[in-house]
Amino acid sequence: MALPILIALVVFSVVILWLFFYYVPLGLWITAIFSGVPIGIGALIGMRLRKVPPTVIVNAMISATKAGLTINRDALEAHYLAGGSVQNVTFALISADKANIALDFKMATAIDLAGRDVLQAVQMSVNPKVIDTPPVTAVAKDGIQLIAKARITVRANISQLVGGAGEDTILARVGEGVVSSIGSAASHKAVLENPDSISKVVLARGLDSGTAFEILSIDIADVDIGKNIGAELQMDQAEADKNIAQAKAEERRAMAVAVEQEMKAKAQEARAKVIEAEVQIPQAMAEAFRSGNLGIMDYYKFDNIKADTEMRSSIAKPGSKGASNNPNK
Repeated sequence: MALPILIALVVFSVVILWLFFYYVPLGLWITAIFSGVPIGIGALIGMRLRKVPPTVIVNAMISATKAGLTINRDALEAHYLAGGSVQNVTFALISADKANIALDFKMATAIDLAGRDVLQAVQMSVNPKVIDTPPVTAVAKDGIQLIAKARITVRANISQLVGGAGEDTILARVGEGVVSSIGSAASHKAVLENPDSISKVVLARGLDSGTAFEILSIDIADVDIGKNIGAELQMDQAEADKNIAQAKAEERRAMAVAVEQEMKAKAQEARAKVIEAEVQIPQAMAEAFRSGNLGIMDYYKFDNIKADTEMRSSIAKPGSKGASNNPNK
């Protein structure tokens, strides 16, 4: 029974020691004291209880102290509990102090909690960043399309990082300015001869207003000639006019065909009436015979006249055997 009890005592002692050194970080406390950071052991135990890693806070305070800065421990804890990056804020403050950039702890934590990389912003303030715009297409007044690429040099505007617009806004504004500048040019040749005029016009507009950046320069990296938009528009207009004219001509042709069909229908109706009238002639003659208004001799005379008329008509037709080929006869 003595051995199991001894093992249990050893395990219990190890657990107690682990809990003690976890909640009482003596090594970290000694490191802080020798680094010139005045912090009590009770403060370290309180960090453990508040679920704040003492190592993160102490290391940040040591770095700031060695750089000649003083950072409040409670402020660092509050920033950590708010979800911020204590390390980024500390390094940003040190970098800003070395570069003579006005940045206090409150502004740095606000920038960090706003979702921006405060350390990268400070570094960008020291070393400006170059942003290449995508190809921007614009058309000069002479109808020639130009494709321009701009190179924007910006640096971070620390005071505008909270609530300021980002790179997408800068790119959109510069693209709009390039389109407007090329569109106001009288000829594409003027733009090709002096592309610097585009950057001067765009830079003079103050496009960095309300953004998290300060535009230092806008350089036109490349200008290429695209399509002849003016000629294409004229061709499209001519094609549209042709289609309209063809449609109107087709409409007039359809109306003419309809009128022709109507005239043919009327002619057929007239012929039908003539045939109907001719059919009634024998009936009228029969009725005249019955009533005594027409005699047999009268009928023969009428028939002879009809036959004589048909004979004369056939002789008078060109090409008939009875017709003379000599026009003087």
